[in-house]
Amino acid sequence: MADFDYDLFVIGGGSGGVRAARVAAGEAGAKVALAEEDRYGGTCVIRGCVPKKLMVFASEYAEVVEDAANYGWRLQEGPFDWPSFRARLNTELDRLEGVYRSLLKNSGVDSFDARATIKDAHTVALSTGETFTAKHILVATGGRPVRPEVPNADLGLVSDDIFHMEELPKRILIVGGGYIACEFACILHGLGVEVTQYYRGAQVLRGFDEEARGLISDAMNERGIDLHLGTDIVAMRCATEEDLAGHDANGIPMGAAVQEADYVEEDNSNPDGPIWVKSTNGKTRIFDKVFFATGRAPNTPEMGLEEVGVKLGRKGEIEVDDYSQTAVPSIYAIGDVTDRVNLTPVAIREGMAFVETVFKGNPTPVDHDLIPSAIFTQPEFGTVGLSEEQAREQEPIEVYSTSFRPMQTAFAGRPDRVLMKLVVSQESRKVLGCHIVAPNAGEMIQLAGIAVKMGATKEDFDRTVAVHPTMSEEIVTMRKPTRSA
Repeated sequence: MADFDYDLFVIGGGSGGVRAARVAAGEAGAKVALAEEDRYGGTCVIRGCVPKKLMVFASEYAEVVEDAANYGWRLQEGPFDWPSFRARLNTELDRLEGVYRSLLKNSGVDSFDARATIKDAHTVALSTGETFTAKHILVATGGRPVRPEVPNADLGLVSDDIFHMEELPKRILIVGGGYIACEFACILHGLGVEVTQYYRGAQVLRGFDEEARGLISDAMNERGIDLHLGTDIVAMRCATEEDLAGHDANGIPMGAAVQEADYVEEDNSNPDGPIWVKSTNGKTRIFDKVFFATGRAPNTPEMGLEEVGVKLGRKGEIEVDDYSQTAVPSIYAIGDVTDRVNLTPVAIREGMAFVETVFKGNPTPVDHDLIPSAIFTQPEFGTVGLSEEQAREQEPIEVYSTSFRPMQTAFAGRPDRVLMKLVVSQESRKVLGCHIVAPNAGEMIQLAGIAVKMGATKEDFDRTVAVHPTMSEEIVTMRKPTRSA
């Protein structure tokens, strides 16, 4: 057998790659190296889940003063201090990156702060000029946000940029209707930004349960987010003096003449200034910032993957089998770079399954069935299993659904509504899907996900005594189906 520098070389220092590296080294005794060209922690810790969730927490304080007054407290309202929050946020991200580095070091993993490319089935080349051989190579390079093919799209922000803004804009346009677009629309609105959102589809959150996404869309409008469905950008550029003169203080055109402004000679020498936008409905508007949340792409370009025989899909994703193995037997891939289920806990599970399969002699396929997830809009959306629409196409179902005003916000005089929903198989009585739209829905769906994963029936839910008074008790008190299909 040929001698290699390492048993495993991991490319990518995100959650999946780091978990696989340290478990292979620490538990399986493998000699492991890992290369990361950016910050350790990957998208989730540095540019995604963690900073986003901290921004969610910050944005939710906007309603505390008003709600507290209705509960008898007298608090003083003040403006949100973005620079102070951002400084604390960066300190926390630095701490977490240090934790990831320590985990690797303490497990005996050799770390390289460099870009890695693949030269052949067993060879990795680093941007430092070093070259290493490995019996197995694991690609865990994640994904990146992409801009749409619109002229001057480089003037817009993507999700990676949000956390680096020196100051919050007064007005922002968010383009997109997926979970990232909707989450940041709610976050920035809660932080005091005037938010407009364009989505070319008929309803936001495509692919999720129709009833749940409709409630979230209504809630976003109710909160003051200016959501435009069936709308997209057709042109954008730096605003000219003529543009600014023809629009009011809110960036709205004051006369028909300004609609001709898109014919002026473009001058994009001030990319940090106001941005003129024309939408598919023919209207123009000026925003301080434009934020594109229009999709992500796997980080596979210029890695040498196809040259060594690894197959890529239409979007550049690495094609793998049930064991995360590519067309090249010695090369595996996990996480967002495979574009299977792009969630951090899934990447970690894939990394663990890889170690079990390759280093522990226990072939373990990745289980992508019944994965609970949460969207941190306001209110939150927790979901596991099939949507009503998906289940209806599969078999006859019953739907148990209730929407109501929760006690806490109803007492404070807010119009917020929540949704509790179970999708049930008529034949087996198993709960095929559970969908919750409510404050802290992410916390609730984690526990509901256990029951659904175990194959609980509607009658199992019915036999569970309610915890009163809570929102979640409605999940076990719905006795009659709302509808059948």
